[in-house]
Amino acid sequence: MMQVISALKGFAIQASDGPIGTVADFLFDDASWRVRWLVVDCGTWLPGRKVLVHPSAVSLGDLEQQRLSVALTKGQVEQSPELAEDQPVSQQMENQLYTYYGWDPDWDGPYLSETPGAIAWPYMAPPYFGLGLDNGAAHGRNARLRGADPHMRSVNEMIGYHLHAVDGEIGHIENFMIDDADWSIHYFIVDTRNGWFGKRVLISPLAVKSIEWSDRRVELEMQREMVKLSPPWDPLAAFTQVYAKQLHQHYGWAGSRA
Repeated sequence: MMQVISALKGFAIQASDGPIGTVADFLFDDASWRVRWLVVDCGTWLPGRKVLVHPSAVSLGDLEQQRLSVALTKGQVEQSPELAEDQPVSQQMENQLYTYYGWDPDWDGPYLSETPGAIAWPYMAPPYFGLGLDNGAAHGRNARLRGADPHMRSVNEMIGYHLHAVDGEIGHIENFMIDDADWSIHYFIVDTRNGWFGKRVLISPLAVKSIEWSDRRVELEMQREMVKLSPPWDPLAAFTQVYAKQLHQHYGWAGSRA
């Protein structure tokens, strides 16, 4: 089932023995387009500290109460490897977390799709939560020099990137839609109001030709007219399999699931 990712920002994270903080951001892999980490702000419990939680640790989601339960204890989280706020997330840090918690780096299992009451979220405008990490240094050559994972990206940081078709700009990324079964990013929610036809559209990462991180720009392998003629998307309506098939058939993208 599809979820608008910003709907999960701000959710409380509940360990087995108490709250540990709130969801501040999501880090994803720009090669696989899958969310790899939830960034949790520990708030007053551990002031000034953020921790990374792997999606496989999420055991239950209470959408009405805006809470995610994780199969961790507060003691585990408190003693977990430190996440330096002035450094990008490194592959070494990820390996330390996998080892410390015993998480599987190749995990691709279900999450909210097995949660009773899981629903398709209506559209919600994304609030801003600063990650506090040096995202700019996590790009290109600087990433390699400083040991950052070159494929790690922040959802917060990528919101606002401009999308360009082969014949001009179409708008900017306003949000993301993920598949709650495996935390994969299926679509950018694109605001075209500054473009030429003023509506929101869904664009799959399958259409991405390249990303210019320094310019906050995404190049797409399509014509602007294709976007203009795409099936209309109602942000307040549930995302259905029928709509997914229409969308993928229009663009010629592989696969479609709601």
